[in-house]
Amino acid sequence: MSENSLSEHRFPCDQCGADFRFDPQNSQLICDHCGNKGEMTQAGPWEGGLKELDFQAALADLLPSQEIEETKVTKCDSCGAQVEMDEATHAAECPFCATPVVTGTGTHRHIKPKGVLPFALEEKQARDAMTAWLGKLWFAPNGLQEYARKGRRMEGIYVPYWTFDADTKSKYVGQRGTVYYETRTVMRDGEAKQEQVQKVRWTPAAGRVKRFFDDVLVLASKALPKKYTDALEPWDLAAMEPYAPEFLAGFRAEAYTVELDEGFDQARAHMDRVIERDVRFDIGGDRQRVHKIDTEVKDVTFKHVLLPVWMAAYKYRGKSYRFVVNGRTGRVQGERPWSAWKITIAVLIGLIVAGAIGYGIALSEGAV
Repeated sequence: MSENSLSEHRFPCDQCGADFRFDPQNSQLICDHCGNKGEMTQAGPWEGGLKELDFQAALADLLPSQEIEETKVTKCDSCGAQVEMDEATHAAECPFCATPVVTGTGTHRHIKPKGVLPFALEEKQARDAMTAWLGKLWFAPNGLQEYARKGRRMEGIYVPYWTFDADTKSKYVGQRGTVYYETRTVMRDGEAKQEQVQKVRWTPAAGRVKRFFDDVLVLASKALPKKYTDALEPWDLAAMEPYAPEFLAGFRAEAYTVELDEGFDQARAHMDRVIERDVRFDIGGDRQRVHKIDTEVKDVTFKHVLLPVWMAAYKYRGKSYRFVVNGRTGRVQGERPWSAWKITIAVLIGLIVAGAIGYGIALSEGAV
């Protein structure tokens, strides 16, 4: 990527001049016009694999210039997505919310991606997965299901994420609870009875735990609801490749809108939850109370990475419905639409069945 926006993501076929696209099935470039195949040959200036970057240097704006780039993006005024678009495209729908947008010349200065998890599913496979998922939603409007089944292409988008590594050491103070039982005598119905009463004996506890966090994943987009992208996990990050522009041929890429420091705050919240779990395990016993945890975080590094998502955004009766498919596994998530008339019919059927059962019971009791 460069200041020429998506032009470097377009790779002309050396036989017919049409655009190559990345073929997920064979991990190569292919021309849909003439069938010619191209190899993944271009390497970026960030050779050396999936190298981590120093977090503090990035916050101080001290990263080497080759790690920074500017791209032209189109910002959707409806959902806030910043999506790179082909220079030849002058108007389009936002792939995140189906709102019409007109391409502009806005620029986004950002840290270059270090890694990319390539698409493994073709568009048809993703659409089949989404259609099957919609088919299981009985209360979804028929019109929406039919609209989705008409074969409208889904958008393949690389969604931005941060990954963070960190070495942590934590000191804690708390209490360990040991459960024991006492026997006591109680009066019930005029009789003395014995029962076991649970008690907890608390003793002071203090100690240290340490953990190295590797590739804590944080969504760097605000255009998609986090609950949907979280539900697309797990991602096979072990299959991630060093970034190469060819992987983006035929796809779009969203620019990150969650800045690095905000992303680390989210990663740190995840780390703190894991550290508290470690502390409770270290305290042991039957119960635990954690009064204080002091954590030292060192050697924080990060990567900007791109993960593959097939996406469909449909406008139906004035409302946008978004569906996302993991471009590796085919896992589907989305906004669940509801059909008022289907719900009404279900309620009426339920009332009729309940009434019939009640009537049958009344007849049988009358016969008796």
